[in-house]
Amino acid sequence: MIKKSILFLLFILPLIGVSQTEDEKQLRAIYTASLTKGKSYAWLDHLSNQIGGRLSGSFNAELAVKYTKEQLDSLGLDKVWLQPVMVPKWTRGIKEFAYLEYAPGDTKNVNICALGGSVATPSGGLKAEVVEVQGIEELEKLGKDKIEGKIVFYNRPMQPDLIQTFEAYGGCVDQRYSGAEEAAKYGAAGVIVRSMNLRLDDLPHTGSMSYGDLPANKRIPAAAISTNDAELLSSMLALDNDLKFYFRQTCKVFPDAQSYNVIGEIKGSKFPNEIITVGGHLDSWDLGDGSHDDGAGCVQSMEVLRLLKKTGYTPKRTIRVVLFMNEENGLRGAKKYAEVAKEKGEQHVFALESDAGGFTPRGFSFDCDEANFEQVLSWKPLFKPYLIHYFEQGGSGADVGPLKGNGTVLAGLRPDSQRYFDHHHAENDTFDAVNKRELELGAATMTSLIYLMDKYGTVQERKIKG
Repeated sequence: MIKKSILFLLFILPLIGVSQTEDEKQLRAIYTASLTKGKSYAWLDHLSNQIGGRLSGSFNAELAVKYTKEQLDSLGLDKVWLQPVMVPKWTRGIKEFAYLEYAPGDTKNVNICALGGSVATPSGGLKAEVVEVQGIEELEKLGKDKIEGKIVFYNRPMQPDLIQTFEAYGGCVDQRYSGAEEAAKYGAAGVIVRSMNLRLDDLPHTGSMSYGDLPANKRIPAAAISTNDAELLSSMLALDNDLKFYFRQTCKVFPDAQSYNVIGEIKGSKFPNEIITVGGHLDSWDLGDGSHDDGAGCVQSMEVLRLLKKTGYTPKRTIRVVLFMNEENGLRGAKKYAEVAKEKGEQHVFALESDAGGFTPRGFSFDCDEANFEQVLSWKPLFKPYLIHYFEQGGSGADVGPLKGNGTVLAGLRPDSQRYFDHHHAENDTFDAVNKRELELGAATMTSLIYLMDKYGTVQERKIKG
């Protein structure tokens, strides 16, 4: 492996060295254009403040499709189109209401929100005793006798000592996604889940959940509770196991609705059949306006194509922006895009996603083999002046994931994530939480990687071309 890496570097470094100054100039031009004449922030302003939350199947999602297509049309791209996709349609209904009852007539209101895809409570609400667990695995230990008829309270927090906050999120999100399905098997009446949030506040965080194969008559309502109120509920349960929890929600699931992926491209001048894709997801949850998740990724991806044109760069390969619909509760847009690409025999050589917020960019994670990763590492000095140091092998993104295979290199933009879960899926995911300069730095960073990948291609491409 070491010998192969050395041979690869001996082959590629001279090629890169010749153009090092040219590449430095191009990256400088990209960053300058983004920071002085960028459009990403203005696009996000409209998407967030004039349209708002863009739940799949909603009227706002339709408006977002129309607006982003209009903006891509205005860039003078070679082609802009809508790709039809059927998506789930779920509505929250009127604002949820909940309280703790610690004595007859003595109550304390708490902050909750329905989880995406949940069924409603009975019209008069649901009140029951509570059983607290730290995870799904505890249900089997408790058994049906201690769970039946009660509300299961999942209270495993995100692990605070993990520097990689997405790792902390992954360590407890199963209780949100599968908690209701599993609790229902033991006869639970409902589910309350601690919000996926590293800080203590009063904001409940929604997110997708699934009932798996449970029949409709076995499905139980599920809601998230704010971290402050999760702490309160836990401490009160420690004093009184007979405490009751009441909540009411009126959410509803409708038949699938027609929606679209929004796509635009610049045709490659030399290898038009080799496609480089960059994108984010256009849908969002409905509590905030979806600025970080994932309005930021969408406008940054749109900006990639505009910045390439603005700096006078002519791509060798086809550069395509895809604004995916329905990442949050189904991934239908990503699956449809990959399905159509396969049907058409399209050759995707590289795909980059931005879906980790509009915070300061730190670098990228790459899902690729060692040879391609060595090439990426050789570009790292070009990014050093912009304080981009994080280049690691790992995951890419949910929406580009279905493109994996046949040598396609996948990547994800990695911004600083320490504040991301303060806003993720909550009502404070709003435009005022996005810093203009950080957003524009992210757009320039993505454009720079797309430029380099287009100019040099992947290792597999060069092997094929001989």
